[in-house]
Amino acid sequence: MTHPMYPDLNGRRVVVTGGGSGIGEGIVRAFAEQGAEVHFLDIIDEAAPLAESLGERVHFHYCDLTDPRALEQVLAHIGTVDVLVNNAANDDRHTLEQVTPEYWDDRMAINVRHQALAARDVAVGMRAQGHGSIINMGSISWHLGEPGMVLYETAKAAIEGLTRALASELGGDGIRVNCVIPGNIKTPRQSRWHSPEDEARIVTEQKLKVRLHPHHVAAMVLFLASDAAGGCTAHNYWVDAGWL
Repeated sequence: MTHPMYPDLNGRRVVVTGGGSGIGEGIVRAFAEQGAEVHFLDIIDEAAPLAESLGERVHFHYCDLTDPRALEQVLAHIGTVDVLVNNAANDDRHTLEQVTPEYWDDRMAINVRHQALAARDVAVGMRAQGHGSIINMGSISWHLGEPGMVLYETAKAAIEGLTRALASELGGDGIRVNCVIPGNIKTPRQSRWHSPEDEARIVTEQKLKVRLHPHHVAAMVLFLASDAAGGCTAHNYWVDAGWL
Protein backbone atom coordinates (compact mmCIF):
# COMPACT_ATOMS: atom_id res chain seq x y z
CA MET A 1 0.00 0.00 0.00
CA THR A 2 1.20 3.51 -0.84
CA HIS A 3 0.43 5.99 1.91
CA PRO A 4 -0.43 9.66 1.38
CA MET A 5 2.66 11.83 1.68
CA TYR A 6 2.88 14.38 4.50
CA PRO A 7 5.68 16.81 3.61
CA ASP A 8 6.05 17.98 7.22
CA LEU A 9 7.09 14.46 8.29
CA ASN A 10 10.15 14.54 6.04
CA GLY A 11 13.18 14.86 8.28
CA ARG A 12 11.27 14.69 11.53
CA ARG A 13 12.68 12.49 14.26
CA VAL A 14 10.33 9.63 15.15
CA VAL A 15 10.61 6.99 17.88
CA VAL A 16 8.62 3.74 17.59
CA THR A 17 8.71 1.19 20.41
CA GLY A 18 8.33 -2.46 19.45
CA GLY A 19 9.12 -1.54 15.84
CA GLY A 20 10.80 -4.78 14.81
CA SER A 21 7.74 -6.79 13.79
CA GLY A 22 3.99 -6.77 13.25
CA ILE A 23 2.16 -3.46 13.48
CA GLY A 24 5.31 -1.77 14.72
CA GLU A 25 7.25 -2.82 11.65
CA GLY A 26 4.47 -1.48 9.45
CA ILE A 27 4.67 1.87 11.26
CA VAL A 28 8.47 2.01 10.91
CA ARG A 29 8.24 1.31 7.18
CA ALA A 30 5.55 3.96 6.73
CA PHE A 31 7.60 6.69 8.43
CA ALA A 32 10.67 5.67 6.44
CA GLU A 33 8.66 6.18 3.25
CA GLN A 34 7.88 9.72 4.46
CA GLY A 35 11.60 10.52 4.72
CA ALA A 36 11.52 10.72 8.51
CA GLU A 37 14.47 9.94 10.75
CA VAL A 38 13.15 6.81 12.41
CA HIS A 39 14.46 5.26 15.62
CA PHE A 40 12.82 2.04 16.71
CA LEU A 41 13.30 0.09 19.92
CA ASP A 42 12.97 -3.68 20.24
CA ILE A 43 14.56 -6.82 21.65
CA ILE A 44 14.05 -9.23 18.74
CA ASP A 45 16.84 -10.56 16.53
CA GLU A 46 15.13 -9.56 13.28
CA ALA A 47 15.18 -5.86 14.16
CA ALA A 48 18.72 -4.97 13.03
CA PRO A 49 18.33 -6.34 9.48
CA LEU A 50 15.04 -4.43 9.17
CA ALA A 51 16.81 -1.15 9.90
CA GLU A 52 19.59 -1.96 7.44
CA SER A 53 17.05 -2.71 4.71
CA LEU A 54 15.33 0.66 5.10
CA GLY A 55 18.33 2.93 4.69
CA GLU A 56 20.53 5.26 6.68
CA ARG A 57 17.68 7.28 8.16
CA VAL A 58 16.32 4.26 10.06
CA HIS A 59 18.04 3.26 13.30
CA PHE A 60 17.53 0.23 15.54
CA HIS A 61 18.13 0.45 19.29
CA TYR A 62 18.14 -2.69 21.38
CA CYS A 63 16.12 -1.91 24.51
CA ASP A 64 14.30 -3.92 27.15
CA LEU A 65 11.36 -1.61 27.79
CA THR A 66 10.71 -3.22 31.17
CA ASP A 67 14.00 -1.66 32.35
CA PRO A 68 13.19 2.02 33.03
CA ARG A 69 16.85 3.03 33.18
CA ALA A 70 17.61 1.38 29.83
CA LEU A 71 14.64 3.17 28.22
CA GLU A 72 15.72 6.49 29.65
CA GLN A 73 19.27 6.04 28.37
CA VAL A 74 18.19 5.13 24.84
CA LEU A 75 15.84 8.10 24.59
CA ALA A 76 18.52 10.43 25.94
CA HIS A 77 20.92 9.11 23.28
CA ILE A 78 18.37 9.72 20.51
CA GLY A 79 17.72 13.29 21.66
CA THR A 80 14.73 15.54 21.06
CA VAL A 81 12.01 13.83 19.03
CA ASP A 82 9.00 15.12 17.14
CA VAL A 83 6.88 11.97 17.27
CA LEU A 84 6.67 9.11 19.78
CA VAL A 85 4.68 6.00 18.88
CA ASN A 86 4.14 3.86 21.98
CA ASN A 87 3.51 0.58 20.19
CA ALA A 88 5.28 -2.18 22.15
CA ALA A 89 3.07 -4.70 23.96
CA ASN A 90 2.69 -8.40 24.68
CA ASP A 91 -0.65 -10.20 24.58
CA ASP A 92 0.34 -13.61 25.95
CA ARG A 93 -2.71 -15.55 27.09
CA HIS A 94 -3.26 -16.46 30.72
CA THR A 95 -5.99 -17.50 33.12
CA LEU A 96 -7.07 -15.58 36.19
CA GLU A 97 -5.63 -18.35 38.34
CA GLN A 98 -2.19 -17.73 36.86
CA VAL A 99 -2.13 -14.10 37.97
CA THR A 100 0.37 -13.52 40.77
CA PRO A 101 1.64 -10.18 42.10
CA GLU A 102 4.88 -10.77 40.19
CA TYR A 103 3.06 -11.56 36.93
CA TRP A 104 0.87 -8.48 37.41
CA ASP A 105 3.95 -6.25 37.72
CA ASP A 106 5.56 -7.90 34.70
CA ARG A 107 2.51 -7.46 32.45
CA MET A 108 2.00 -3.84 33.49
CA ALA A 109 5.68 -3.11 32.80
CA ILE A 110 5.47 -4.68 29.35
CA ASN A 111 2.13 -3.20 28.31
CA VAL A 112 1.61 0.20 29.92
CA ARG A 113 4.38 1.48 32.23
CA HIS A 114 6.87 2.10 29.43
CA GLN A 115 4.30 4.21 27.59
CA ALA A 116 4.04 6.63 30.51
CA LEU A 117 7.81 6.70 31.07
CA ALA A 118 8.63 7.25 27.40
CA ALA A 119 6.07 10.06 27.21
CA ARG A 120 7.61 11.64 30.30
CA ASP A 121 11.10 11.52 28.81
CA VAL A 122 10.29 12.85 25.33
CA ALA A 123 8.00 15.57 26.69
CA VAL A 124 11.04 17.53 27.90
CA GLY A 125 12.34 18.11 24.38
CA MET A 126 8.88 18.51 22.88
CA ARG A 127 8.09 21.25 25.39
CA ALA A 128 11.31 23.06 24.55
CA GLN A 129 10.52 23.08 20.83
CA GLY A 130 6.83 23.86 21.36
CA HIS A 131 5.34 20.93 19.50
CA GLY A 132 5.15 17.16 19.38
CA SER A 133 2.86 14.20 18.80
CA ILE A 134 2.56 11.19 21.10
CA ILE A 135 0.57 8.25 19.78
CA ASN A 136 -0.34 5.44 22.17
CA MET A 137 -1.44 2.09 20.83
CA GLY A 138 -4.54 0.68 22.50
CA SER A 139 -6.48 -2.47 21.64
CA ILE A 140 -9.99 -3.54 20.74
CA SER A 141 -9.56 -6.57 23.03
CA TRP A 142 -10.79 -5.00 26.25
CA HIS A 143 -13.77 -3.41 24.49
CA LEU A 144 -14.73 -6.90 23.34
CA GLY A 145 -13.94 -8.48 26.71
CA GLU A 146 -12.07 -11.33 25.07
CA PRO A 147 -11.16 -14.27 27.34
CA GLY A 148 -7.69 -15.25 28.45
CA MET A 149 -6.17 -11.75 28.60
CA VAL A 150 -7.20 -10.20 31.90
CA LEU A 151 -3.95 -8.31 32.46
CA TYR A 152 -3.40 -7.33 28.84
CA GLU A 153 -6.90 -5.91 28.64
CA THR A 154 -6.48 -4.10 31.95
CA ALA A 155 -3.31 -2.46 30.66
CA LYS A 156 -4.88 -1.53 27.33
CA ALA A 157 -7.85 0.04 29.09
CA ALA A 158 -5.43 2.07 31.19
CA ILE A 159 -3.74 3.39 28.05
CA GLU A 160 -6.91 5.18 27.01
CA GLY A 161 -6.99 6.89 30.40
CA LEU A 162 -3.29 7.68 30.13
CA THR A 163 -3.90 9.29 26.75
CA ARG A 164 -6.55 11.63 28.13
CA ALA A 165 -4.42 12.57 31.13
CA LEU A 166 -1.31 13.25 29.06
CA ALA A 167 -3.25 15.30 26.52
CA SER A 168 -4.52 17.51 29.34
CA GLU A 169 -1.10 17.88 30.94
CA LEU A 170 0.87 18.51 27.75
CA GLY A 171 -1.61 20.34 25.52
CA GLY A 172 -0.58 23.77 26.77
CA ASP A 173 2.91 23.08 25.45
CA GLY A 174 1.68 22.26 21.95
CA ILE A 175 1.99 18.50 22.41
CA ARG A 176 -0.81 16.36 21.03
CA VAL A 177 -1.56 12.93 22.53
CA ASN A 178 -3.86 10.41 20.87
CA CYS A 179 -4.66 6.71 21.00
CA VAL A 180 -5.01 4.35 18.04
CA ILE A 181 -7.16 1.28 18.62
CA PRO A 182 -6.50 -1.51 16.10
CA GLY A 183 -8.97 -4.28 15.46
CA ASN A 184 -7.80 -7.72 14.41
CA ILE A 185 -4.69 -7.09 12.34
CA LYS A 186 -3.06 -9.78 10.21
CA THR A 187 0.42 -10.35 11.65
CA PRO A 188 2.47 -13.50 12.26
CA ARG A 189 1.88 -13.18 16.00
CA GLN A 190 -1.89 -12.87 15.65
CA SER A 191 -1.89 -15.96 13.46
CA ARG A 192 -0.76 -17.88 16.54
CA TRP A 193 -4.04 -17.05 18.25
CA HIS A 194 -6.51 -17.08 15.35
CA SER A 195 -7.15 -19.90 12.90
CA PRO A 196 -8.12 -19.12 9.29
CA GLU A 197 -11.70 -19.90 10.32
CA ASP A 198 -11.46 -17.37 13.16
CA GLU A 199 -10.15 -14.73 10.78
CA ALA A 200 -12.95 -15.38 8.30
CA ARG A 201 -15.54 -15.06 11.08
CA ILE A 202 -14.07 -11.74 12.21
CA VAL A 203 -14.23 -10.36 8.67
CA THR A 204 -17.90 -11.31 8.42
CA GLU A 205 -18.56 -9.45 11.69
CA GLN A 206 -16.84 -6.29 10.44
CA LYS A 207 -18.82 -3.59 8.63
CA LEU A 208 -16.08 -3.51 5.98
CA LYS A 209 -15.37 -6.99 4.62
CA VAL A 210 -11.61 -6.55 4.37
CA ARG A 211 -8.71 -8.24 6.14
CA LEU A 212 -6.81 -5.60 8.05
CA HIS A 213 -3.02 -5.42 7.83
CA PRO A 214 -0.37 -3.27 9.55
CA HIS A 215 -0.43 -0.69 6.76
CA HIS A 216 -4.03 0.17 7.67
CA VAL A 217 -2.92 1.08 11.19
CA ALA A 218 0.19 2.86 9.94
CA ALA A 219 -1.95 5.14 7.77
CA MET A 220 -3.80 6.39 10.85
CA VAL A 221 -0.55 6.83 12.78
CA LEU A 222 0.98 8.89 9.97
CA PHE A 223 -2.04 11.19 9.93
CA LEU A 224 -1.98 11.73 13.70
CA ALA A 225 1.77 12.38 13.61
CA SER A 226 1.46 14.97 10.86
CA ASP A 227 0.47 18.62 10.92
CA ALA A 228 -2.73 17.59 9.12
CA ALA A 229 -3.95 16.38 12.55
CA GLY A 230 -2.99 19.65 14.22
CA GLY A 231 -6.42 19.93 15.84
CA CYS A 232 -6.57 16.34 17.10
CA THR A 233 -5.73 15.39 20.67
CA ALA A 234 -7.07 13.43 23.65
CA HIS A 235 -9.12 11.00 21.58
CA ASN A 236 -9.24 7.42 20.33
CA TYR A 237 -9.01 6.59 16.63
CA TRP A 238 -10.28 3.16 15.63
CA VAL A 239 -8.86 1.04 12.83
CA ASP A 240 -11.10 -2.02 13.09
CA ALA A 241 -13.14 -2.01 9.85
CA GLY A 242 -16.20 -1.47 12.01
CA TRP A 243 -15.83 -4.70 13.98
CA LEU A 244 -17.10 -3.11 17.17
